[in-house]
Formats: sequence, C-alpha cells, structure tokens
Amino acid sequence: MSRTDFNTLLEAGAHFGHLKRKWNPKMAPYIFMEKDGIHIIDLHKTVLKLDEAAAAAKQIVKSGRRVLFVATKKQAKEIVAEKVAAVGMPYVTERWAGGMLTNFPTIRKAVKKMATIDKMTNDGTFDNFSKREKLQIARQRAKLEKNLGSIADLTRLPAALFVVDVQKEANAVKEAKRLGIPVFAMVDTCCDPTDIDYVIPANDDAAKSIAVILDAMCAAIAEGTEERRLEKEKEAQENEAAAAADAPKGGKPRIKKAVKEVVDAEEATVKEVVAAVEAPAAESAE
Repeated sequence: MSRTDFNTLLEAGAHFGHLKRKWNPKMAPYIFMEKDGIHIIDLHKTVLKLDEAAAAAKQIVKSGRRVLFVATKKQAKEIVAEKVAAVGMPYVTERWAGGMLTNFPTIRKAVKKMATIDKMTNDGTFDNFSKREKLQIARQRAKLEKNLGSIADLTRLPAALFVVDVQKEANAVKEAKRLGIPVFAMVDTCCDPTDIDYVIPANDDAAKSIAVILDAMCAAIAEGTEERRLEKEKEAQENEAAAAADAPKGGKPRIKKAVKEVVDAEEATVKEVVAAVEAPAAESAE
C-alpha cells in the first residue's frame, strides 16, 4: 500500500518545480512537462520513489539504527522539529555545523559540555561562580542547546541522512557521502540528484509539500520502531519460555537423587534397628 497518493501530493503543490531556465538536466527523468515556463514534476514517480525511500528508512530503524533529518530552511524548520521529534529521531534545523559527521567526536564533546553545565546547575556548583561567569555559561548553554540540543541523544553516527533542499544542505550531503552514509532527500527540479541514494522528486519550497513527504517518512519510521519493540518483546518471551522449559530438566535429576539418598538412609536405619533387635533374640535362642 502506498504511503501517500497522487491527489494528496497534488493538493499540497508537490508538483511545482522551478523555472525552466533554472532547471538541472539531470532531473529530466522526473519532469512531466513544462507549463508557463515552470517545470511540472511527475507525481506518479514521486509516489513510487517516496514508497521506496520509506521502506528503506523503515528497515534502517527496525534494525536499531537512526536517521538524522536536516532542514535549515525557514519553511521546513518547524515542520521537521514537530514531526521528527514525535518519532524520536534526531534532527538539525538551525545550522549545519561543519564536521558534524566527519568530526563527530568533537560534536559529542560539545554535547557533553552541555550536560556538564546542567550537572553543575543541579549540584549547586553553578552558584559559586560570579554573576558575570554565570551569564557567560548560561549564554554558552543556550547556544549549545539551540544548535545541538536536537542531537543530544545521538551517541554514534546516524545510519542515514534525510535532507530537505539538496542545494542548501550541500555540506551535509558531502559529509554523508564521504563517510558512505546513504542520503534520502527531497529533490527539486533545480537540484543535482547524482549524490542522492533515495531521490524523492518534489517541491522542497512549499510547507505543505514538505509536510506530506515527512508524514509518509515519519509514519514508516514509527512502524519500524514499533516492529522492533514487538520483536524484542517476543524474543524476551521466547527466552523466558526456554528458561522455564530448561529448569525442570536441570532440576529433576537432582530431586530424584535427593529423594533416593533419603530413602537409602531410611532403609539403612531400618536395617540397623532390625539387626539390633534380632541379635539378642538369636543369643537367647543359643
């Protein structure tokens, strides 16, 4: 079943490309026609490519890995922050810090610094600083939160990148390709799809178009997360059942042995008593 349909994309304006004079010839396979000097995207191909990308993202999340969403353009920020946060994935909506992927250990240090400041605030150490130092630390904390707060729980490199507007996020795409990280992206008619692993041809300037594409991707990610949770629960139940099945097998011989030892001890005691009773009787008979 398709994640979305032709009419939904049409209503969202996902078919509107850029002016013909601004087009990239490499996007020709995804262009349906030209109207009033504007290229029209073939939404039938958009539906197919979106389903393909959503299926791939679902498998990535199902395997326990994460997808990093990148969208710093004004009309995409709030949409990405709202929808992506709902499915528990990391995202970047303020500014792509150079080296966020290629120099990931340094980024992690900055995130840890934010956690250190929080710890100082909680344990009272922060109160020992002067008013000026407190102000400087508070500003530093706010800056870190703004730029890196949404990736605070990203402890390792993401398994994939989802980008809105390939041209604007060119640095993010370059870093991902350098590290061999697959890239999912909304690609407009003015963009070069060469470095994109999962091309989703669509209007990346309209908020409604961005929202429709993200709805489909986030729904697939949510499904992958849920299936992973169910698999873990099933595995835990199977392990418990196996442990319960093995317990009697391991304990039965010990129980039998213990019972046998008690019975043998009782029989020995009875024999001793009988022997003690019969001995005087035999002597008197002699």
